[in-house]
Amino acid sequence: MMLEENLFASHAIAGVGSVALASSLTYPLDTIKVLKQVGSGSNKQLSSLQVLNRLGSLSGLYSGLGWSTLGRSFGMGARFGVYEILSAFYKDGREDNYVYVSEALMAGMVAGAAEALISSPFELMKVRAQVSSAIRVQTSTSVAENVTVSPVIRRLLHGYTPDLKALSHSTGLLSILTNKHPDLMGALQEYPWMMSGSGRPPLVSSVRRPSDIVSLEGWGAFWRGLRSGVVRDSVFGGIFFSSWQFLHRAMLDWKAVGMDPEPRSDEEIGPLPPLYVSLAAGFSGAVAAAASHCFDTAKNRSQSIVLPKYVSLERKLLKWNRPGKRFERATGIHPADRNLLFRGFWLRMARSGFASFMIVGSYYLAVDYLVSR
Repeated sequence: MMLEENLFASHAIAGVGSVALASSLTYPLDTIKVLKQVGSGSNKQLSSLQVLNRLGSLSGLYSGLGWSTLGRSFGMGARFGVYEILSAFYKDGREDNYVYVSEALMAGMVAGAAEALISSPFELMKVRAQVSSAIRVQTSTSVAENVTVSPVIRRLLHGYTPDLKALSHSTGLLSILTNKHPDLMGALQEYPWMMSGSGRPPLVSSVRRPSDIVSLEGWGAFWRGLRSGVVRDSVFGGIFFSSWQFLHRAMLDWKAVGMDPEPRSDEEIGPLPPLYVSLAAGFSGAVAAAASHCFDTAKNRSQSIVLPKYVSLERKLLKWNRPGKRFERATGIHPADRNLLFRGFWLRMARSGFASFMIVGSYYLAVDYLVSR
């Protein structure tokens, strides 16, 4: 029992350590990729040099690293854990202890969906921190400081900035109803739902702490973009594990060539070198990132938008329909982002491939070191 507990602890420590190491080394690529996805418009595309110029310092490249490490640790733990459970179910009763590529595809898709559900809140905090690091807040007196905000609005809508032009227009339209109210403008400011017509949401940099997000956007904001996130991680997980399984099978067959006598099972072939397994994982990660990148862009762009909970409530009451075609509605892609879905494509491929290589390689080294002691 003690031996099994030590073995489990060794694998857990090796897994968390490998994820933390790979996340730290590749995080600058992720920051540049996210800022290119969020900051680009249909008529403009940010270059990597422009992103670095907006950050101002190299420390901005690591904004949100803690949230990213936590999210990837829990998320990848769920991904590999669910995959191992499903693959064990597939292999049960088989003599050769083998998982087919199609089975790895299905198990990987389920594992990716589980990863998306767990890591979504951490990804929101990471994206908000990355975007905030590139927003240059003016040091002069802001508009919010020059405008008096109702105490009710200040308490219910953190960071609310009223638009006096729109509010004055609303007051003018309603002034014909009665002229007996002594302060019609102040009365309108007492109602939170006037925000949708007479105000604008604050900047992302003002809503980056968990308490601020819950206060302004509600608990559901932590799972914003869940549709695109589930599709992204399902596609990534399915292609990653299926291609990795395919390459692993090909390398085993190549190793078995010329062996005398001919091996009857994978156990007789023997394990593959960790370097080959790591390279196969890196290649699989890059391919999976390429296939799922458009959904990654859709998720990051949705998480970088501040959507007050009162606006969300209005949409529910008015039965607001999602814009776009059926596929876009099902996968969480906004039609305005159609021309932006492949921004940061090569950066995500490079980051995912190198991170997958680092995670698998460092995991093997750590397990070998911990178990041998």
